[in-house]
Amino acid sequence: MKINNYSKPFVIAEIGCNHKGDIEIAKELIKVAKIFCDVDAVKFQKRNNKELLTEKQYHEPHPNPLNSYGETYGLHREYLEFSVQQHAELKNYCEEIGIVYSTSVWDVTSAKEIASLNPSFIKIPSACNNNFEMLGWLCDHYFGEIHISTGMTTKKEIEELIQFFIQHRRSKDVVLYNCTSGYPVPFEDVCLLDIKLLLENYKDKVKHIGFSGHHLGIAVDIAAFTLGASIIERHYTIDRTWKGTDHAASLEPMGLRKLSRDLNAVFKALKYKNQDILPIELVQRDKLKNKKV
Repeated sequence: MKINNYSKPFVIAEIGCNHKGDIEIAKELIKVAKIFCDVDAVKFQKRNNKELLTEKQYHEPHPNPLNSYGETYGLHREYLEFSVQQHAELKNYCEEIGIVYSTSVWDVTSAKEIASLNPSFIKIPSACNNNFEMLGWLCDHYFGEIHISTGMTTKKEIEELIQFFIQHRRSKDVVLYNCTSGYPVPFEDVCLLDIKLLLENYKDKVKHIGFSGHHLGIAVDIAAFTLGASIIERHYTIDRTWKGTDHAASLEPMGLRKLSRDLNAVFKALKYKNQDILPIELVQRDKLKNKKV
């Protein structure tokens, strides 16, 4: 359904690793996102930590020990990692309750594992949008949508990225997200007007332009949609005070519910009048309009 070129907003709740390594918490987050928050999709993350991290990175302590779930950064990441079988279980649960499942993949092994589940879309985080080995494998073997964030990415790198997908004849499966990589991001660093640049440069080359936000509150997301980002992604948690890196930059259920509500309200409002005097105005016109003309 479209009204004056505005697509109905598609809202993604980025659970990421906010499940704290507990699959029952993950399922609770899915259920709340669907039933209470009324969003369209949930998204997790998948890493092969031995492939992604150097040996030094793996065995170093977490940079913020208060958020660590292991003695080293590698063990912390392993604690939060679900197996591909657990991801399959989460995907099945999503299908049971009627919400879209997806995952961000950080390396080739994870891309292959998640692609084997055949989700409707796979996300490429900003940190990995230059992993052309992984992107090439996805182009050749995975045929769903490929969503890509552009945080910490130069305009030249974005152009090279889109040209890569054009060359692989997959650009029309790409959703390109405006994003600033920070947790949380101050408002002055959100740079919403970059959505206009993405639309000007790539609207006809990719499937959609989206917005992935790490700011506080929900006002910015409404503006992002109004500027033309039809897909809105926000980190989401049950409790922002929980232990972990992403909780502070996440929405709690009430915030996510309000975001979904307000985006859909704005979508309904973004239209021209189809007649000079709307039916709702006729009574007021008869009652209040100046008749001394």
